[in-house]
Amino acid sequence: QVQLVESGGGLVQPGGSLRLSCTTSGFTFSNSGMSWYRQAPGKERELVVGISSTGAGTNYADSVKGRFTISRDNAKNTVYLQMNSLKPEDTAVYYCTAKTLSYRRYWGQGTQVTVSS
Repeated sequence: QVQLVESGGGLVQPGGSLRLSCTTSGFTFSNSGMSWYRQAPGKERELVVGISSTGAGTNYADSVKGRFTISRDNAKNTVYLQMNSLKPEDTAVYYCTAKTLSYRRYWGQGTQVTVSS
């Protein structure tokens, strides 16, 4: 059974930081590209950042470049998203997703991030 479980979301003030984690099981993590998406109220889900299976390649949305950092630990089957200098417009539900070699995509249940004073 495939599972992707996000954690680390919460309420933070503008300028603050959060670290999201996505712990996975049920598929070959080390062969899969991983991404973080987010969806704000009333908006479409958007790609935040992706990382290749080895971690050598990343692709950030312009809106988060220089503030967010994705990383992965293939030994722990976990991907992380370090978010610094958070802005109110970063408020959204953040989803972890995996894309396997067979082009299957799996999603987590999401974690809420709220940036507000």
